[in-house]
Amino acid sequence: MQSQNKATTNVLKNKNGSANVVFFPLLILVFIFWVLYRMLFNFPVWFDETLGKAVFFGLPVWLYISITQTESITDTFAARKMKSGLLLGITVGGVLGFVFSILTIIQNEATVEAVSLFDSNIFWYEFALALFTAFWETLLFFSFVMTVIQEKFKTWSMTSQVLLVSIIFLLFHIPNILLRYDASLVLPQIFILFLFAIGQGFLFYTRRNSFALVLSHAIWGMVLLVHSGF
Repeated sequence: MQSQNKATTNVLKNKNGSANVVFFPLLILVFIFWVLYRMLFNFPVWFDETLGKAVFFGLPVWLYISITQTESITDTFAARKMKSGLLLGITVGGVLGFVFSILTIIQNEATVEAVSLFDSNIFWYEFALALFTAFWETLLFFSFVMTVIQEKFKTWSMTSQVLLVSIIFLLFHIPNILLRYDASLVLPQIFILFLFAIGQGFLFYTRRNSFALVLSHAIWGMVLLVHSGF
């Protein structure tokens, strides 16, 4: 029995050791390739959010799981978590969207008008893209990065872990912000994204349910799109 326990312990140590060696180099390579991709190519949005992020976000996570044989990343998308995660995602995304909508109306001194968004094919097209974006970004930054950070830095506080993940999230998004927005809008966009990442990080820390993050992310993205002139 003792020999079996020792063997199990050695296997776990080897897995953790290989994970520690692979994680940061892999993440740095993903960041470099992603920045180059954003700077050198200008594909349609649908391509970036589906195939592009599948290659640059999804493939590295699959590679990491294959190398380390870890199950903690895929467990965040376990089937048993789907129902509760989707319900939580609708709740969180809905509340955030409602609050943002009210603040936008107050700020712009606008009036509320009925709009048949759900009857629009464009709406559902954009929502599908939002789901793809939310899935790939949740997979990379939270199911992968935050899970590994929680395992590597167990002595860190929740706030420290969330802040590190949020900074990594922001670094990946800064190149796109610089390419898309005028200089006057860069800092506000960075601030909003950083707050969003912190919120998602705390949600993931408490629930470890990626379904919730995907749906809240998608709903939040649609609210921003609608209020920015959809």
